[in-house]
Amino acid sequence: MAKNFTTRKQDYAKWYNELVIKADLAENSAVRGCMVIKPYGYGIWENMQHALDKMFKDTGHSNAYFPIFIPKSFFSKEASHVEGFAKECAVVTHYRLKESDDKKGIVVDEDARLEEELIVRPTSETIIWDTYRNWIQSYRDLPLLINQWANVVRWEMRTRLFLRTTEFLWQEGHTAHATKAEALEETARMLDVYTTFAEDFMALPVWKGRKSESERFAGAEDTYCIEALMQDGKSLQAGTSHFLGQNFAKAFDVKFLDKQNKQQYVWASSWGVSTRLMGALIMAHSDDNGLVLPPKLAPEQVVIVPIYKNDDDFERVNEKALEIKKQLQDKGIRVKYDDRDTNKPGWKFAEYEFKGVPVRIAIGPKDLDKGTVEVARRDTLEKSFYQATDLANKIEHLLDNIQQNLYNKALDFREEHTHKADTWEEFKERIKNNSGFVLAHWDGTPETEEKIKQETKATIRLIPFEGYDEPGQCVFSGKPSKGRVVFAKAY
Repeated sequence: MAKNFTTRKQDYAKWYNELVIKADLAENSAVRGCMVIKPYGYGIWENMQHALDKMFKDTGHSNAYFPIFIPKSFFSKEASHVEGFAKECAVVTHYRLKESDDKKGIVVDEDARLEEELIVRPTSETIIWDTYRNWIQSYRDLPLLINQWANVVRWEMRTRLFLRTTEFLWQEGHTAHATKAEALEETARMLDVYTTFAEDFMALPVWKGRKSESERFAGAEDTYCIEALMQDGKSLQAGTSHFLGQNFAKAFDVKFLDKQNKQQYVWASSWGVSTRLMGALIMAHSDDNGLVLPPKLAPEQVVIVPIYKNDDDFERVNEKALEIKKQLQDKGIRVKYDDRDTNKPGWKFAEYEFKGVPVRIAIGPKDLDKGTVEVARRDTLEKSFYQATDLANKIEHLLDNIQQNLYNKALDFREEHTHKADTWEEFKERIKNNSGFVLAHWDGTPETEEKIKQETKATIRLIPFEGYDEPGQCVFSGKPSKGRVVFAKAY
C-alpha cells in the first residue's frame, strides 16, 4: 500500500494529500473546493461526533437544527460580524431555472429573483439569535443551551482536504445566559470540553489560551482557543469558544424579564469544532507508512487476518478467529474479521497498516497448535505473540497503551519544538525553520502584531492562560511586554 508514497521529509503537503486519498478518507468532488468524505473517513468523524455529543449532553446541552439559508439583512445587524464574513459568503439570488430561449441549455429564470437574497450559512449566530428572540421571555427560560450539528459554506480560494474546504461539517453551540459571569463560565467550560476531547480521544496535547483582539471571532468580545502542533512545526487551531457579550442580543433585541421584573439583554457564548480536526488527527500522528489512528477514534480498533493454505486449514482457523472476534466485541472493541479470499495475508497486512488500524491479529494453523496469535501494533510497528487465553483483556490493555503512547509521543514532540526567543534575529530564525511554537514577548499592540506577521508569516496563536505574567521587552519593538505569547506559522 505504501509504495510510491511521498515521505514527510520529501514534501509534507504532498504526503498529507496522498495519505488522505490513498487511505480512503476523502477525495475532491466535482464542485471546486468541496470534498467527498468516504466511508472510512466518515467513520472517524462519526466517532468524534459521538464522543463530543455525549460530552455536550453531559454538560446540559440539547441538539437542534436551524436553516442553512440566512436572510442577507440579518448580517447587517451586527457590524463586526458581517465585516468578518462578507468575503466568504455564498449568496442565493434566484429560486428557479428554465430552458434557454435557444433550447441549448439551462439558464437562471430572471423572473424568479428573490425579494431578499439569502446567505448560505457560514455560521449561524444571526439566524439563531433571531429565533432566540421568540424563545426567551423570562429568566426562567435561561440558560438556553443549544448545539447544532450542521454543514457550513465559506467560499475559500485555496483549499485542502479537511483543513480548508468551501463546505465542511461542524458543530456550533449557541447559549444564552442571564449574567455575564454565567456566559463567561460557559465559554471556559466548553473550551475545557474541547481540551478533554483533544487530549483524551485524539491523543493530541493542546495549549489553552485566548486570541489577540485581531484574531478574535467576528462579533465576539473574547475568543478562547486550543492550539495543537503538527509534525511540520505548524500550529493548528483545534477548537474555539467565544464570549459574545450582549452584542447579538442587542442586534436582535433578545431581552428577558429578570427576577426584579426588569428587562435585560441576555449574555451569550458560541463555540465550535469542525472536520478540520480530521486534518489535525492525520498530521499529528501519521508516519511514512501511512495513517496512524488513536484507538478511541479508529473505525476498526482491531482487524483479524486468518492465514491458511487449504480449506481444512481455513475451517480450523475460522472457528478460532470468530471466537476471538466475539470475545473482543463483548468487550466493546470494534473488530473487523477479514476472511476475504481475494487477497493474500501480506497484502491485507499492508492495507491495514496504511489505514492505521491500531491492532492487527494474525492467526494460522501453527498458532492454533501453540495456543498463540501474532499481534502487531500500528503505533510502533512491533509484533509479538500472545497466548490466546484471556486475549480480550490483553487487547483491551494494549489499546489503552497505544492511546497513551500516541499522546506521550505527541507531547514529547511539542516540548522538543517549543522555544523561547528573546531577540528579533532569534525569533526570525525559529520561525523561518518552522521549529514549532515560539514563546516571545509582545507589546500588546495590533500594529506590532501585524508587522511581525508581514515579515515572518507567523501569527499570535494564543495568549496563554497560565505562565503569562512574565514582564519583559517586546521581541520586535523593544517596548514593555506583560508576558510571552505563543507565535507560530499556522494552518
